[in-house]
Amino acid sequence: MATAPEDRPLPDQIEGAPHPSETAILYGQSRAEADFLEAFTTGRLHSGWLITGPQGVGKATLAWRMAAFLLSQPLVAEDDMFGAPPPPTSLDVDDAHPDMALIRSGAHPRLFTLRRAWDDKTDKLKSVITVDEVRKLKNFFGMSATDGGRRVVIVDPADDMNVNAANAILKLLEEPPADAVILLISHAPSRLLPTIRSRCRELRCGLLSAEDMTTALAQSGINTDAGEALAALSGGSVGEAIRLTNLDGLSVYSNLVSLFSTLPNFDRPRALAMADKCVGKAGATRFELTLDLIDKFLTRTARAGLHGPPDIQAAQGEALLLSKLSPNDFAARRWAQVAQTVSDRTRHGKAVNLDPAALVLDTLFRIEKAALDVAAV
Repeated sequence: MATAPEDRPLPDQIEGAPHPSETAILYGQSRAEADFLEAFTTGRLHSGWLITGPQGVGKATLAWRMAAFLLSQPLVAEDDMFGAPPPPTSLDVDDAHPDMALIRSGAHPRLFTLRRAWDDKTDKLKSVITVDEVRKLKNFFGMSATDGGRRVVIVDPADDMNVNAANAILKLLEEPPADAVILLISHAPSRLLPTIRSRCRELRCGLLSAEDMTTALAQSGINTDAGEALAALSGGSVGEAIRLTNLDGLSVYSNLVSLFSTLPNFDRPRALAMADKCVGKAGATRFELTLDLIDKFLTRTARAGLHGPPDIQAAQGEALLLSKLSPNDFAARRWAQVAQTVSDRTRHGKAVNLDPAALVLDTLFRIEKAALDVAAV
């Protein structure tokens, strides 16, 4: 049975979090907001903006705030009886503004969201943004704007565009329609066409602090006293923190740290039990999470050899464990090698559908071997 339209996942929404268009406050990105606002108020508004940064730090929320601001601002500021109004000092738009209701209903005539479309044949989201989706912009820009305001396009993310779609967007950036602004969200801008990057002004979004992380999570309906641990493990990404919270990632990571605490040897029955939880359809999500958290552990271990143990622990006892496993530069290099080997092995194992339990165990034994190598020096 085909998935009903209302049940289809949105490609630009993190599961368990509100859609970026519904996020009331953007935390941790005041610098990017200020840079855009300055460009607007000084008459240097670019037609193309590239919003970059790690995944889950608020790039899409920023894009929607920029879009709402641009749609609500008149093309020419009208003087009131006291002269020209003061320039805007923030991107905030009153919820009662008529444009906000249109934006949140998905019916704003001057806003177009370019994202992966639903494939009726496979009953899944397409893996890329195709040129067919970009071609719909011709009708969007062809319709007359009844109120004469700006038109805004959000591409989320631009990384998902295939070659033909990217070339079609490039043409728009080279010859932008009048009063149009194109906002491209990118997690990996280096993968975009250099000509696309050169046609846009970049806004860089940074990682969130533990304080901003806790506040942003609360806004998403997640109240936690583990904000520091989530900030450390997620790398400052709210989206990743939400995913970890939904999947009980902190508990899984804590179990990994506990398992590794006896390295260079560890409890094999406990390792087998951890691997068994990754088997079958029910364990598919745990399998992905376990491999992801092992990767994070190896990265943090390698970094500890160069910079010392982390100031903020992602699990109890982590700092002491990382100090033991990675006390020097040699250890850091060894753990970095293991991280790369495990990453390559994981990618290959998934491609050939290797048994999840076998892949997890193989990874754990490689970590044990590395710990023995470091201890022998």
